[in-house]
Amino acid sequence: MLQVILRRLLMSVPLVFVVTFLTFFLNSLAPGDLASTILGADATREQYEALRTELGLDRPLVMQYLAWLWQAVQGNLGVSFFTQESVVGLLSSRMGVSVSIMLGVLLVCLSLGLLLGVASALKGGWVGRAIDAFSLLGLIFPSFWLALVLISVFAVTLRWFPATGYTPFSDSPKDWALSLVLPIISVSMYSITSIAKQTRDAMTDVMGRDFIRALRACGLPERSVIWKHALRNAALPVVTVLGLVMVAAISGTVFVERVFVLPGLGSLAVSAALNKDILLLQGVTLYFTLMTVVINLMVDLSYGWLNPKVRVS
Repeated sequence: MLQVILRRLLMSVPLVFVVTFLTFFLNSLAPGDLASTILGADATREQYEALRTELGLDRPLVMQYLAWLWQAVQGNLGVSFFTQESVVGLLSSRMGVSVSIMLGVLLVCLSLGLLLGVASALKGGWVGRAIDAFSLLGLIFPSFWLALVLISVFAVTLRWFPATGYTPFSDSPKDWALSLVLPIISVSMYSITSIAKQTRDAMTDVMGRDFIRALRACGLPERSVIWKHALRNAALPVVTVLGLVMVAAISGTVFVERVFVLPGLGSLAVSAALNKDILLLQGVTLYFTLMTVVINLMVDLSYGWLNPKVRVS
């Protein structure tokens, strides 16, 4: 298992380099730059060129990236040009919000997705048709539209949950949970049906195999047959879909955090992109990339836990 972890981490190193460099490159293609954003439209050409030189924007793009990379390897992601705060400090202060949303999405998708998928495989009928219908609705209506609908119904009309804002867990666990309910539902709605459909298909295949009939013939309780043996054998493709869902949820949090005015990494990334704050944007990109690496690593570890053959190979 240790070899699996090391191999995955080594394979992730080129991903970090490619993603962070592409961020530098794509940011250079956008109209304007940090110097023009800071000075505004009334600045003279001399002032603009002087600030570009001061910020190091006149150097070749590769040299700018290598300078940032050298500092990042040492744990220094620089200072935000607009807030004059440490990028690491800004990211760390907002990390808890995004991680809370991600963990909530994982819990909701895994629990409801598995329950609906198993029920659809065993019962079929209207449960399966409902899952297919919700999957189509998830494709039609994106998460940010669903977020607006949830705010209108549950925050404005019914007043069950707050429309915007975030309460730290240390201040009030109840208010913290209430502030995350609508964002988590917005991100996870379509993901639930994706996991449910994969669970249904995998469970339908496993329930028809010979070893299931043998377990039933031996008198094993039906609950044990389903949840201990059948679901574990059907879990590998479900874990794969769950990993893809969690990676997609990272981008979903960017829009949802803006809609619900949550102080997370997603809203910070949007602000950094609008302000051309390249160091802050690089830091957010790095954190998102590392989150993707962790998700993929957890998927690989789940493979090894569910299937001993993976550990051997």
